[in-house]
Amino acid sequence: MTEVLFYHLKGQTPEQVLPALLQKSLERGWRAVVQASSDERVEAIDAHLWTWRDDSFLPHGTLRDAEAARQPIVLTSNDDNPNGAVVRFLVESAAIPENVATYQRVVVLFNGDDPDAVEVARARWSEAKSAGFEVTYWQADEKGGWRRQS
Repeated sequence: MTEVLFYHLKGQTPEQVLPALLQKSLERGWRAVVQASSDERVEAIDAHLWTWRDDSFLPHGTLRDAEAARQPIVLTSNDDNPNGAVVRFLVESAAIPENVATYQRVVVLFNGDDPDAVEVARARWSEAKSAGFEVTYWQADEKGGWRRQS
């Protein structure tokens, strides 16, 4: 069954949180798709992933790349899954895809400082819960780790 995880970002941006989550996905042998709300945000995340740490590299591409299907991480603004990903990250209120049941895990990152983003996340929560998916809510602790709240 698909797990839908909601990550409440408080004082953090997706660029600060996403690389570590993607790294953990790769360590588990998972392919990932990151869906942003626009092509401009895809480009910004793409640029950030190339430079996020001096001592690490996250192999990735975007949907517009000819070899997207070969990449372990693909960035997109639509609901395609060109690389056969088992985990999908949704940033900035990107919609839960219709094919959500084909993923092992869907991770919704939302800005807890933005009332509109919180409302969208609540709607996504209700949608996932009523569809019968396992839904959990995560918040950062004082050490920067993630703690399951429900």
